[in-house]
Amino acid sequence: MRNIEIVEVGARDGLQNEKTLFSTEDKLKLINDAIAAGARRLEVASFVHPKRVPQMADAEAVIAGLDDNPDCTYIGLVLNKRGYFRALETKEGGRRGVDEVGAVAIASDTFADKNQGQTSSESVEISKDIVKLAKQDGLSAQVTISVSFGCPFEGAVEADKVLDMVKSIAEAEPREIALADTIGVGGPGQVTDLFNRVREAVPHIPFRAHFHNTRGTGIANAWAAYQAGVNILDASIGGLGGCPFAPKATGNIGTEDLVFMLERSSIETGLSLEKLITLTKWVSEKLGRPTPSAVSQAGAF
Repeated sequence: MRNIEIVEVGARDGLQNEKTLFSTEDKLKLINDAIAAGARRLEVASFVHPKRVPQMADAEAVIAGLDDNPDCTYIGLVLNKRGYFRALETKEGGRRGVDEVGAVAIASDTFADKNQGQTSSESVEISKDIVKLAKQDGLSAQVTISVSFGCPFEGAVEADKVLDMVKSIAEAEPREIALADTIGVGGPGQVTDLFNRVREAVPHIPFRAHFHNTRGTGIANAWAAYQAGVNILDASIGGLGGCPFAPKATGNIGTEDLVFMLERSSIETGLSLEKLITLTKWVSEKLGRPTPSAVSQAGAF
């Protein structure tokens, strides 16, 4: 059995669509408690316009408050070059700042316009430019292809379109490329087929999978990605998440749900299920409601 790397995205993707605003201190507690539970690679902020995504308005303050943990990688999401330069500024004055930037390419024109004010093709080229800039500045960089399995506005996304995007993005040599089911419409067979195709086309670049559980297929899709050779999976504490620009795009797969499934399949994750459940209970108290993840409600076994 292979070990799996889980990227904790709760502090960014998990919170960005929540109506309850988490303070900077609350976000830092979420991040630090996730680290205490074993998370070592975390998406901690998004450098977007605060009027468009109010939950991410304190991105710089969150980055400034992070512990200088040498075992952790802190990721900042950037959608354009302006966002990239904001992320880069967190490193000025000898500060640690972000360790890695995550760029986003979009597999449909309509969603690319609503999410980033770009066309799909422009999002690919901008992502490649961000990767090149990051390399020049000594930063790690990766790219996520959003709505890889379906768009809320245009419907089905052809696998050939995603494959062409992967090949183009690979020219910039990012750390990895992620395929994201942003609105939770993919099925396990579709996931297996698409990851097999992209890994065959670009065998030298690692792939990551990002699934939303909008229609209950997220965990099954994560297993399908694992079986297709993907070793890096995104998850969000409590199953929180969603996109302000994608109607009905609900939460990511819950970190504790993913860890439970993998560990019951004898796959090591390096994460403490007990500590994850404790953290999710705290998040539920902050939100004033239960979180979507199943294990946070049913408990471990």
